[in-house]
Amino acid sequence: MIFFEQPWVLLGLLIIPAFFWWKKRGGHHNEGTMRVSSISLIPEPFRKRGNTKILLINVLKAITISLIILALARPRVVESILEKNVEVVDIVMVLDISSSMLAEDFNPNRLEAVKRTAKTFIENRDGDRIGLLVFAGESFIQCPLTVDKDVLVNLLKDVRIADKEVDGTAIGMAIANATNRLRFSEAESKVMILLSDGSNNAGELDPLTAADLASQFDIRIYTIGAGTNQSVSFIPNRGYIRNEIDEKTLREIANRTGGRYFRATDENMLADIYVEISELEKTEIQVKEYTQYKELFGWLLIPAVLLGLGYETLDRSVFRRRT
Repeated sequence: MIFFEQPWVLLGLLIIPAFFWWKKRGGHHNEGTMRVSSISLIPEPFRKRGNTKILLINVLKAITISLIILALARPRVVESILEKNVEVVDIVMVLDISSSMLAEDFNPNRLEAVKRTAKTFIENRDGDRIGLLVFAGESFIQCPLTVDKDVLVNLLKDVRIADKEVDGTAIGMAIANATNRLRFSEAESKVMILLSDGSNNAGELDPLTAADLASQFDIRIYTIGAGTNQSVSFIPNRGYIRNEIDEKTLREIANRTGGRYFRATDENMLADIYVEISELEKTEIQVKEYTQYKELFGWLLIPAVLLGLGYETLDRSVFRRRT
């Protein structure tokens, strides 16, 4: 955008119409003239050439003065440069896919409710890298850290309950696997969101030992216990189980890593938990604004000087005017 540093100088442009008005009102009487008894004595082509020369000289003068006045007003291009420093958060979502996640205390079951709320969480995170790890008796990386939310959401849709051969709840191994994905991250904030509806009963690594390992890499773990306390059906028409969330261990995992423990007994609570975690782990964006000025007076002053020299040369040589 173009601005004038000294806009009041532009008032000088009023001199130009005032000059032509003065010339028309009789200013020419102050100039040297030659009187003749009748204008008819001067051939018309000669008169036209003279008027054309005078008009040309006056127009060149007006343009020259206008350029000088515009240059004195100091036009400049002002450009604002924004420099953004985005401190993103690297997040690995760790989801339990053991058979108990088929429990129907969430609609239609725990796993589908978790997938819906996790999808909303993913879509509301801008600029962050998010990965997805699922676990039962073993853990599997469903999606590595990525900023492509469409790919991540599609892979989340494909999450299914683990096969019977790998059923179980290996929380410690899941934490270790997710830690391995985050430990080389250069992000300011490294976060793990671990959701489980049971207690550790598989794997070779104790959950608290795994939490201590994550803490060494400055990884915060937010743990979520999902499920009600009453007996619930987890396979349609195949009997009931009683929920056995190891809240003590999940809470200790969060404490050792600087995170928090949450308990969700329905989908609305689960959705609120993801919103709260999102608020706790906000992406920081620092914006610095720089203003760059580019002076333009030279582009006006140089043509003004050339035009001034041009019309003086034209007036004194070609038109043969004398002072």
